[in-house]
Amino acid sequence: MIMYCKLCSNNQLTQVNSSDNRNYFLCPNCNLISVSPDNFISNKEEKERYLTHNNGIEFKGYVDFLNIAIEPALQFLKKDMLGLDFGCGHTPTLSKLLAQHGFNCEDYDPFFVENNLNKKYDFIFSTEVFEHFLNPQKEISKLVNLIDKNGIIVVMTDRWNDINQFNSNWHYARDISHVVFYHNKTFDFICNEYNLEMLYDDKSRVVILRKN
Repeated sequence: MIMYCKLCSNNQLTQVNSSDNRNYFLCPNCNLISVSPDNFISNKEEKERYLTHNNGIEFKGYVDFLNIAIEPALQFLKKDMLGLDFGCGHTPTLSKLLAQHGFNCEDYDPFFVENNLNKKYDFIFSTEVFEHFLNPQKEISKLVNLIDKNGIIVVMTDRWNDINQFNSNWHYARDISHVVFYHNKTFDFICNEYNLEMLYDDKSRVVILRKN
C-alpha cells in the first residue's frame, strides 16, 4: 500500500520508530505524523472508547481541561457571535461553559449530536478532536468552510516536538483512537494552506486561528 500524507498529499513519507505495534509515518513537507490505515480501529470501537470518558460539567477535571482552550479565546469573542463546538462528545460541556460567559454555541459530534451544519459560524472550538481525523485535509477544509470571514477557530490537540516521543510511552500516541499527530510546523502549513492567521499559540496544545 502506498502511503501518502492525509493533510498535504505528499507521498514521500518516512516510517517512524515506535514502541507499540502501530505503524507511523512522517511527512517531511508538513510534519504531520499519521498512523497507517491498517491500524485504524472500527467506528464501533471508537464510539465505545469515547463513552468511557468522564465528560460533563459536573467533572471539575474536565471543566478545567476545557478552560485551557476557553480562557485564551475569550479575548477574541464577542457576545453577538454564534459558535460551534465541533466534536463535543457524548455530553456537551464546552457550550455550557461558554453560555456562562454569555456566548451562544451550538453542538456537533459525528457520533453523538446531530447538526446539519448548514450555516456559517463566527467561532468554532475543536478540543481533542484533530488527532482523531482519519482525513485531516477533508475535515479541516470543512471547518474552514463553516467559518465566516474573520471567524475564529480554536484547536486543542497535543503536539509532538521530538520524533523519539513515538518510541516512548507518550500517552497521546498510546491512545489507539488517535491517528494523526501535529507539530508546530504542521500548523504553519495549515495557516498557509487555508489562509488562516495565527492569533495565539501556546506552543504545546492550543492554537487560535482567524480566517482571512
